[in-house]
Amino acid sequence: MIEDVVPQEARASEAFGPDGAAVLYPEEAALVAAAPNERREEFTTVRGCARRALAALGLPPAPVLPGRRNAPRWPPGVVGSMTHCAGYRAAVLARDGDLMAVGIDAEPHRPLPRGVLEATALPQELAWVRTPPAGAAPLHRDRVLFSAKEAVYKAWYPLVGTELDFEDAVIAFREDGPGAPAGGGPAAGARTGSFRARISRPGAGPDGHPVSALTGRWIVHRGLVVTAVTVPARRSAGGAAPAGGVPGR
Repeated sequence: MIEDVVPQEARASEAFGPDGAAVLYPEEAALVAAAPNERREEFTTVRGCARRALAALGLPPAPVLPGRRNAPRWPPGVVGSMTHCAGYRAAVLARDGDLMAVGIDAEPHRPLPRGVLEATALPQELAWVRTPPAGAAPLHRDRVLFSAKEAVYKAWYPLVGTELDFEDAVIAFREDGPGAPAGGGPAAGARTGSFRARISRPGAGPDGHPVSALTGRWIVHRGLVVTAVTVPARRSAGGAAPAGGVPGR
C-alpha cells in the first residue's frame, strides 16, 4: 500500500498486524521495557519494517533509536521515516544521495475527533475539507489533511532542523481520476492523490538551498489513510548527488 505513494528510489516495508519474527536490540528493548504490551508490539513491528527496508537497500540491520524530537536516527547515508496506527505499521527508507528527506504517516480512515480539525486546519484547507468529494465511497478529507500535515512535519524537521506549527504549512490537494496510476499502481478500490505544502516559514536544506514547499502523495484503502512526503536529492551538473547527509539522522 505505501509503495503506491513513494518514488522508486525509496524502499518501503509495511505490516498490517504483529510481526512475530521482529526482534529488538537491547538498547531498543530498554526503551519499552515498562510499556504496555500493545506499545511494545507496535514499537517492535515497526522496527522490523525498518530493518526489512534497510535490507532492501543492501544494508545490514541496525538499531533504530530516537534522536532529537524523537526523530529516528538512521545509519550514515540513510534517510527515512516510520509510522504506526491501529492495524498498520510501516517504514520508508532511502539513500541520501537519492532522497534528502522522507516523512510518512498512517491514520485510521475515520473522521477526526471533535475540535481537532478546527485546531489544525487553515481557512484554505477547511474549504477543501468541507467540499463534498466526488464518488459514492466515503472520503474523510479531514483525516487526509491531518495525515498529510504529519507527513510534512516528519520530513521537514530532519531536513531543515527547525520545527513547524500547524499554521506554518498550508496544503493543497488533488485527487487522481479513475484509473490514474500512483507509484506501481494502486489496488482496486483505493483512492489516491497528491498534495503540495507551501511553507510560510522557509528554511534551508542540508545543501544550503531554501525549502519553501514540500510535495507528497496520499492513498485511502483498507480503512486507512497513508501519506508520504519525499524530497529528491539535487544533482550536480555532472550528475552526482551533492556530498553530505541530512542533519539529525
